[in-house]
Amino acid sequence: MQLSVKDLVTVNDLSRRDIDTIFDVTRMLKTETKAGKRHYILDGKSLGMIFEKPSTRTRVSFEVAMTQLGGHALYLSKNDIQLSRGETIEDTARVLSRMVDGLIARVYEHEKIEQLALNTTIPVINALSDMYHPCQALADFYTIYEYKHRFDVKVAYVGDGNNNVTHSLMLLGSKLGSHMIIASPNGYEPDKSVIHMSDANNELSNGTLEITDDIEAVDSADVIYTDTWVSMGKEAEQTKRIEDLKPYQVNPELMAKADRNAIFMHCLPAHRGYEVTDEVIDSDQSVVWEEAENRLHVQKAILALLMR
Repeated sequence: MQLSVKDLVTVNDLSRRDIDTIFDVTRMLKTETKAGKRHYILDGKSLGMIFEKPSTRTRVSFEVAMTQLGGHALYLSKNDIQLSRGETIEDTARVLSRMVDGLIARVYEHEKIEQLALNTTIPVINALSDMYHPCQALADFYTIYEYKHRFDVKVAYVGDGNNNVTHSLMLLGSKLGSHMIIASPNGYEPDKSVIHMSDANNELSNGTLEITDDIEAVDSADVIYTDTWVSMGKEAEQTKRIEDLKPYQVNPELMAKADRNAIFMHCLPAHRGYEVTDEVIDSDQSVVWEEAENRLHVQKAILALLMR
């Protein structure tokens, strides 16, 4: 099995067949790993990991993924490489192409991911940019399928709709025929270009997308999803953001508006008492820990398919 793309820059680059392949390999690797089987799919291969932004889940999941696949990961913080001293992305990409077998990058500007992909001969995986977070969205929808056994579910994202997680959820949901609701206050709507791409995908998949400021739109949702109100780089707006987004907190009252079998999701880290209350994130409806673990399994599948 293989993917139709060299890189994973956004989920919109993936065909429906690519997505199904990633999920099939994820299921196989997760099942076999839990049964004690070792995999050597990437034996002898090295993954360069460029991190402009710190992370817990991304770093740990990719390092462990490479170890479990028989390969090796090199952590490259912004202070470890010459990008911070003026070397161009193009030159960095060309050099690393001759030394490692694949790259992930967690950056601020999405254009850096695009430039890395354009100037390498090896696979480049977007581990987060200001516009997109494809690995998170793939892990999220894989988790949804584990619990709901279908993709044509109603997913209500509540909170700041103009961020990388929301954008990737919208694009992937529209590829899979899901029914996405983005409930955000005025001024926090998703990027218009992402809305247009999602609408185009929905015409082919029979999915739907609704952008609203009405919190009542979560009615009968199968999934309630939220994210932090103050992302890295937005700290100067903290006071205003908390005030604007306070009515969109996921609490027991909001969960009661969803389907009685609804699940709660969050990409983490969570700021308890702000976007979500303890009663929700620690409840039986919460699947955040399985969701976090699935980052490992989905990323193993992506690495195996792109780097093998």
